[in-house]
Amino acid sequence: MKTIILVRHGKSSWEYDVIDRERPLKSRGENDAELVANQFVKINDFIPKNIFSSPANRALSTCKIFVRLFGISQNSINVDECLYDFVGENVIDFIKKLPNDYDDVMIFGHNHAFTSISNIFGSTYIDNLPTSGLVKINFEIDNWRDLEKGTTEFIITPKELK
Repeated sequence: MKTIILVRHGKSSWEYDVIDRERPLKSRGENDAELVANQFVKINDFIPKNIFSSPANRALSTCKIFVRLFGISQNSINVDECLYDFVGENVIDFIKKLPNDYDDVMIFGHNHAFTSISNIFGSTYIDNLPTSGLVKINFEIDNWRDLEKGTTEFIITPKELK
């Protein structure tokens, strides 16, 4: 069995005159990421060992919040350029090329890619994965290249935690 946990970055700030990759999180984005990370720890039976993030500041910052709350080293974060993707094709390619000894992965990235991937591979349709939203999908496969429709175990959104 394989498991993917997708986390959309927290709410970003448009206050600064920076390129898209450098946009930081708003304080609301930081707070929402903490809420979702804490809820994930409460309801999930493991902390993912394989954590990947888009290089964009807002995604990596969200990832660092989760890792801190998981109580694991920031060195456990793997940044990959392929995850700076808004359509989803690069993320799907990335997942299909994962080593098969990785049974679970947590990926921090962007919309529309994550909503699309959640709907293509998950069993629960979502209209839009909100900022700091998390989707956990389980797959009855042994090899990542065989990625197919899985079962959405749960979805966590900040709105439901407030």
